Amino acid sequence: MRILLAGATGVIGRQTVPVLAAAGHQVIGLARTPARLPDAEVVVADALDAAAVADAVGSAAPDAIVHMLTAIPDPVDPRHLARDMALTNRLRTQGTANLLAAAGGARIIAQGVAYAYDPAGSPVKDEDAPPWRDPPTQFAPVVAALGDLERRVASAGGLVLRLGHLYGPGSSYAPDGGLTRQLRAGKMPLVGDGASMFSFIHAHDAATAILAAIEHPAASGVLNIVDDQPTLVHDWLPEMAAMLGAPAPRHVPAWLARLLVGGWGVAYMTGLAGASNLRARQQLDWKPTYSSWRDAAATRDGPRTGPAALGATGAAWCAAGHGPARPAPRGRVPHQLGRPASPGRSSQARRRRPSRAGSRRPPGSCGCVGIRRCGPGSAACGSGVRSRS
Repeated sequence: MRILLAGATGVIGRQTVPVLAAAGHQVIGLARTPARLPDAEVVVADALDAAAVADAVGSAAPDAIVHMLTAIPDPVDPRHLARDMALTNRLRTQGTANLLAAAGGARIIAQGVAYAYDPAGSPVKDEDAPPWRDPPTQFAPVVAALGDLERRVASAGGLVLRLGHLYGPGSSYAPDGGLTRQLRAGKMPLVGDGASMFSFIHAHDAATAILAAIEHPAASGVLNIVDDQPTLVHDWLPEMAAMLGAPAPRHVPAWLARLLVGGWGVAYMTGLAGASNLRARQQLDWKPTYSSWRDAAATRDGPRTGPAALGATGAAWCAAGHGPARPAPRGRVPHQLGRPASPGRSSQARRRRPSRAGSRRPPGSCGCVGIRRCGPGSAACGSGVRSRS
């Protein structure tokens, strides 16, 4: 199959090209500037130029178009998220419209995000949950652009993959990524109760989900592409800092953080919902290689590219000589249950920092159905993800 991959030189694109090529597909990368990619031709066009996109799509003659275009600075300034996301919002609206207008009969698969759900109710959302009804002011244009993209793709019979918080080579979590730099410098505090629920996804797992979507042409609508184990900020942030040998994140009250980083900065740490991947597993016959970001951090060999593929946490953890038997903190949320793994805990109890005691459970004992290991994974994350286009 001939596949036009828009955003082929980005974080996800560079993982996706070899995955598609290895499966026997012919990949044509669409990039804004000339580039060389193993296993792919590259056509150059500005996705916001309708005529240029039409020429590029016409010359590629694809059977499917994969839209992974973003232009996100790393790190993002949470006080000015709307400004920093303006170009990505245009790529999700005008860029999507240009690709669809040129597509002819080609099927389209596009990137969405899995953390724009309304946070009310269950801390883990499936695809039927509504988008954020009253998002922070700086996040509102992002939610609006995502809604526009999803409506356009749905009207064309395509599929939107709502990606979790992305990590892996080139991301904000990579050794030279923005979030990693902030953690090492002690500039990434734990805000308020740290009750945001993060669903991560490794860039390689995003790539395998794209392959699965291509090979399941009946799939349409929206699907969450996230790992198996949503995790609270107050769990993963200090643990990640420890893996990096960084200072423990200091605690900043939400009221003070609001003055420093604005409403979105506080919501990012305290108000996001996680997402369930159960529907993607069922419809795409897909599952992530990394059940959680901790699995990636504890694995010595990442997919294809070795330990560097794991990003900052995996590189630091592997360099320290540790194996996969990393103790697992309690209070994780099985993706298909939408509630804490420890039954009977109240929402108030969930907001308290859980004990880090405990040990890794044997496969299948945590309530997660069908995963390889019980034990990672934006689209653009609010603290900053490097440009992927």
